[in-house]
Parts: sequence; C-alpha cells; structure tokens
Amino acid sequence: MIPQDFIDQLLTRVDIVDVVDRCVPLKKGGQNYMACCPFHKEKSPSFTVSPSKQFYHCFGCGAHGSAIGFVMEYQGLPFVDAVKFLAESIGMQVPQEERAANPEAVRAARAKQLSLEDALSRAAAFYKQQLKSAPNAIAYLKGRGLTGEIAARYGLGYAPDGWQNLEAVVGDYNDSALVDSGLVIVAEDSGRRYDRFRDRVMFPIRNQRGAIIGFGGRVLGKGEPKYLNSPETPLFEKGRELYGLYEARQAVRNAGSVLVVEGYMDVVALAQFGVEYAVATLGTATTGEHVRKLLRHADQVYFCFDGDKAGQKAAWRALENSLPQLVDGKALHFLFLPQEHDPDSYIREFGREAFELALKEQSIPLSAYFIRQLSGDIDLAAPEGRAELIKQAKPLLEQIAAPMLGYIIRKRLAELAQVEVDELDMLLGRPRAERKGRRHYQLPRDSNRPSSTPMVRREIKWALMNPAWAHDIQVRESQLYEGEMATLVAIIERIQGSEQPPSSAQLAESFRHSEHEGVIDSVLQESLREPEEFANPDERDKENFLHGFERLMARYDNELVTALSNKGYEHLSKEELQLLRTLLARRARPDG
Repeated sequence: MIPQDFIDQLLTRVDIVDVVDRCVPLKKGGQNYMACCPFHKEKSPSFTVSPSKQFYHCFGCGAHGSAIGFVMEYQGLPFVDAVKFLAESIGMQVPQEERAANPEAVRAARAKQLSLEDALSRAAAFYKQQLKSAPNAIAYLKGRGLTGEIAARYGLGYAPDGWQNLEAVVGDYNDSALVDSGLVIVAEDSGRRYDRFRDRVMFPIRNQRGAIIGFGGRVLGKGEPKYLNSPETPLFEKGRELYGLYEARQAVRNAGSVLVVEGYMDVVALAQFGVEYAVATLGTATTGEHVRKLLRHADQVYFCFDGDKAGQKAAWRALENSLPQLVDGKALHFLFLPQEHDPDSYIREFGREAFELALKEQSIPLSAYFIRQLSGDIDLAAPEGRAELIKQAKPLLEQIAAPMLGYIIRKRLAELAQVEVDELDMLLGRPRAERKGRRHYQLPRDSNRPSSTPMVRREIKWALMNPAWAHDIQVRESQLYEGEMATLVAIIERIQGSEQPPSSAQLAESFRHSEHEGVIDSVLQESLREPEEFANPDERDKENFLHGFERLMARYDNELVTALSNKGYEHLSKEELQLLRTLLARRARPDG
C-alpha cells in the first residue's frame, strides 16, 4: 500500500497543467487552461484544468479528477501504476512496504528493470534500422499492404539472419540482461549464446507506459514457428499484455470500443485501413487480466475470431475468463469471420466500411453467445435435457460478476428450462431473496440529523474547493456523524490534521478507496458542472461556508439536548449530565 503522505508529496511536486499538457495541448483561458476533451469527441473546448486547485474537469462528459486521476483515465492504468508513472516522471521512488523492509533489494530490482528496458530499446532501434536495408522484409510488408507510415507507427523492424547480430549493438554480449530480457538464448549443451530472433519481421511489444517489454517475430519464408514471441521475463507476461494497446489508446477512446484480434499482423493491417482501435493477445488465450484491462479502456469490447473450430474454442475460452470481470453497463461481443478469412484478409478484400458493419451487425453479445453455446447441443424438449442445461450453466453463472446481466441471463435460462427464475435460483443453490411484506416495513426514526441535505453537500463542495477555510471551523467531538455529514467532518479533520492546507486534488485523492470516495466524487461531479466553481471565491463565500457549518452543528446540538432530556435527568450518567450542561450553556450564548 502506498502511504498517503507520499501521495500528498507527489501531488505537491507535480503540476497538473504539465501532466495534462504532455498529452493534450492546453491554452490559457483566464485563470485556467482549456482544451478539447481527450475523453470524448467535441469541436469546442470544454475541458478545463485549474492550476490553483490542481484539478481537471470536462463540462461536456463530466470527467474530472487530480493528476493521478488523469493518468489513470488517459493511460488506462490502475491507481498504483498511475502513481508510479507520475513518480517516475519526476524522479521520485514509491515507498511501498517492501521498499522499507529491504531497500537494497528494491534498488537492485529497479536497476535490473532499467537494464532490461535498455537492452530491449537498443534491440528495437537495431531491428528498425536493419529493416531499411532488408529488401525481402520490405517486400513482405508491402505485399501485406502496409505503408512506411504504419510500419513507423508500430516501430516494425527486421532481425537479420545470423547467430549473434546483437553483439554489434550492445557493449557486452555476455551481459545477463540480454538473456533475462529474452533477446539471447544460451545453449544448454555448449553454453554458446545466440540471438533468439533471426530472419524475422519484428513487432515491438510495449507496456502502457510505452516502454518496450518484448517482441513478436514473424518468420520470412517457411520456417517454424511462424510467429515467435519473447519468453516470460520480469518485464513481460503474456497473460497480462496486449499488443498494440499503447498505440491504440486514443483511437479506443474516440471509438468507445476496442477490438481484440489474434495476431500482430491483424492489428497493423486493420490500422492501415483506418481501424486503429485493435489490439491482439500474445499467443495465448484471452485471460481475465486481459479483459479487466480492456474494460478499463472501453465500454464496448469486440472479440474477432476465425469461424473454424479453433476460433470457436478460443472464443468460448475468452467468454469463460471474462465472466468474473463483467461489469453492468459495459458489453462484450463476439464476431466470427468466414472460415477462409482472418481480419487482415477480410478488410483487404471488403474494406473498412464492410468490416465495421460486420462488427456492429453480425457480432453476438456475450449473453446471446453464452445461451447459444450452452443450449446448442441439448434436447430442450426433454426434461433430462433441461436438467442438463441447468447443470452445465451452474458453474458459469456463479462466476458472473455483473448482477444485472447475471439476472437477465438466468431469466433466459429459466425460460429455456421451463422453470421460474426463483426455482432456477433454488436449483443453482443461490440464496433466495427475502420478500418483505408490509408488516416488515420500518419507518425511519424521528430525527432532524442532517446526514444528507443540500446544505451538507454544499459544505462538502466548499471544503473540497477551498481547503484553507476548514481551519476556522470547530467540529463537535461529542457527536456521532452519519452519511454525508460524516464525509464532511472527515474532510475537515483531514485538513486540520495537515501542517499546510492540502490542495483540492490532494484532498480528494486522500479519500480514494475509502467509504467517503463515492460521496466526494458525486459532489464533485455535480458542483464542477458550473464553470464559476473554478473561479476564486470571495470573503462572502467563506462566511456562508462557516455560517452553514455552524447551523449544521447547532442542529446536532439540539438533537442531542432533546435525546438527553427525554432520557430523564435521574437516568443520566455523570458524563451525560456534564455534556447536557455544556450543550445548554452553548445554546444560551448569544452567538449559539
């Protein structure tokens, strides 16, 4: 877990204007900076970056957050990786627990990572240079319809024939980094070293930071294997990485979709025809990690497979591994091409428009494919067949993580099995939903406690946008705060516990993954819709904030006085009597 004080330091040292400007050119507009939003298509800029609050917000699509949030959204990284990405950009080291436990080991691991990345980067530059003087490789790429522009975009290269070509571009061919990065093989019998990739068109594989972590090589001629990947290394795990995802990021955002194909050449061929949102698995079946990563980047995921038995098998494996990653509101689709085609040959023969039309109109939603495959070979006219359907569906249904989609699929299966959904759930061993009749209803308890009101949300907004104001507030320690009021108090106590008032971005980030995150995000989503929220407030705004908080505290005081009084003086403890006196004295004050 990354310490919160490090997050605060990181957000103090990075400037969100610089972070965003590296990805989206910004223009000064008054106190803030403006641009067209990178997260949705628009012609007029509605994307605003505030240097004073260290926050970004799009008035078009509602995207908002800190520098960390921007990197997560733009790069498609999880929180920890986004923090590491930002930290590395300014030379900070992330102080995780293992770093404190064994700093020498961590430094050694970091040094090894850098040495492997350097070796791979040198090799990529060498392969790219060699392509220019390899007429056979150039002829192959041109024969597949690729232009020099696409080859350059994906960093394509050529590994020449020969056993030790990399020796010319590295300082020491015996360097362990060459073996550890998968570039060089050591013969078991003789110990002789030789290049892994020879006489192959080379496809660099990048991680989400853009660093090269491995290669795929396509043989020229009739050699085997046809495609050769880097082995598993400290940098490269086939089950986690997707070829072309780094290059496709912007296109995926623009399309709102990502297309998953089976080969490198499919990706670059599709890009050549303008379908730039394609990625490929790396010689392995689609994994749950692949799906999780894809759903972070797009709401619509399309899998494209050959229509033969191998394609059907790969598609079903992808579906099985997708079930635990499903999210309501996001959708997976499966497209099966005619058996004589792969995406490369299909788009070359029929063109982009026909390919994308097939993608939209001929692809099958996951739910429909799920039902079709399970019921296809079963005799649903017979009770035995319907029982078999339920039996086969049970272990798969248990894995579906999206509750609404899971219910709809169970409903359709219940129809096919000729049972009610409740009966199907009983057969599946699912806990039966409790049905509450009128006698189970409970009225809310009589309370004026403002756990969630427009005033509370307004106070949260002002505290987030103007953290320094919280130092003039006194929170009642004798109260139990609930709901959104608890969030407001937590924000104020977080500010008052800091030596210097945190920025709006630091404040919001400090509650990430906490029980208050949802409230804070929804308040920001509502309040940031108005451009004036990015303007500097005046003293009157501050007075309204302080007065509003005192009114909330007064409500809490009144409720507590009522509760203690109703209990009866003779039943109050010594501490409760003292508290009641304090509250009554506070109420009697002219300013109370």
